[in-house]
Amino acid sequence: MAQSVKNKIKVGCKAIDYEQCQHFINAFNIIGKKWNGLIISSLCDGEYMRFKDLASCIEACSDRVLVERLKELERENIIKRLVDEKTKIISYSLTKKGEELRPVFDQIHGWADKWE
Repeated sequence: MAQSVKNKIKVGCKAIDYEQCQHFINAFNIIGKKWNGLIISSLCDGEYMRFKDLASCIEACSDRVLVERLKELERENIIKRLVDEKTKIISYSLTKKGEELRPVFDQIHGWADKWE
């Protein structure tokens, strides 16, 4: 940890600059909330997913909590809820903002495969 702080100082940044970066903190408050990362990651694997498909991908998450997280991610404009006009089937997909997380999650998967 001390080495990373030294590296930040060498390039002109102070550790406190990162601690006070509200955009970074806000991003981690969304992505780091329990189940949100798995929901986003699951939606990165396909174009659209129904609730039951998401629930089967994230079995440890209760339906009630999954509904809450989906609503939160929808409010944050990371996912969108789609209703088929004919069948009334509801599905979820990533928004443009959510799609921009795809390379981030690809990197996290790569890191996890290498180190976990």
